[in-house]
Amino acid sequence: MKTINPYSPRAERLVMAVILVNSVVILLLASGFKWPWLLTLDVACSLFFIAEMAIKMRHDGVLGYWHRGWNILDGTLVLLSLPSIAATLLPVTDLSFLLILRLLRAFRFFRVIHFFPGAEQIGRNFRKAMRESMSLFAGYLLIILVFAVLSTSFFGHVAPQYFGTPLESIYSVFRLFTIEGWYDIPDAVAKTYGTWGIIGVRLYFTVLLILGGVIGLSLINSVFVDAMVSDNNDEVLEHIKQLEAKIDKLLEDDKNKKS
Repeated sequence: MKTINPYSPRAERLVMAVILVNSVVILLLASGFKWPWLLTLDVACSLFFIAEMAIKMRHDGVLGYWHRGWNILDGTLVLLSLPSIAATLLPVTDLSFLLILRLLRAFRFFRVIHFFPGAEQIGRNFRKAMRESMSLFAGYLLIILVFAVLSTSFFGHVAPQYFGTPLESIYSVFRLFTIEGWYDIPDAVAKTYGTWGIIGVRLYFTVLLILGGVIGLSLINSVFVDAMVSDNNDEVLEHIKQLEAKIDKLLEDDKNKKS
């Protein structure tokens, strides 16, 4: 008997078609349409994904299935959808619980990610970008915390809606770093001061905006984007180094022969 290959192009196209159909069904259900056949079709799609997961586990083995990167995403989303199937088949009166299950069911949209061209390469580049940017993210977070504490000490009594507590200050500073409300917040603080106080407040927030919003974000974006678009061509560079070493050796041998 011929073994089904769940990773064949034909199988992948079938899965993609079911995902698209299920996405439309979820959209209609979330929009308030109460047609019974929609719910039936949603359950059928869920059962299809469960069957796909079972076939892949039979093909790869349970451990082999979970060792494939995209299967981790697919399998997790399938497991998250199981309660929604149970809620459909069993009498449930807690509407908030049903809303949570509906939100979990919507996560199936993310299955389309690995159908994107070059998805595996994008995933590798993203992991590399996160590794290379981690120290920058940590430093950026530290700058936010420092300015949040300073802002709470300076302006907590005059603008409690923005800097009343360190947590509120963190959010306000982050807004300023993202150039969101960069003039509303300083103006709300400055109006409570005199002439020299207004100058000091505006100078403070100008420095904050330049360090965090202009320099900080630009630096993080440049490092992250540079790592994302890189080709991860370490092997190619290694081959080039080996070729250069061989050429140098040939030139050295030729020089020795002539001498």
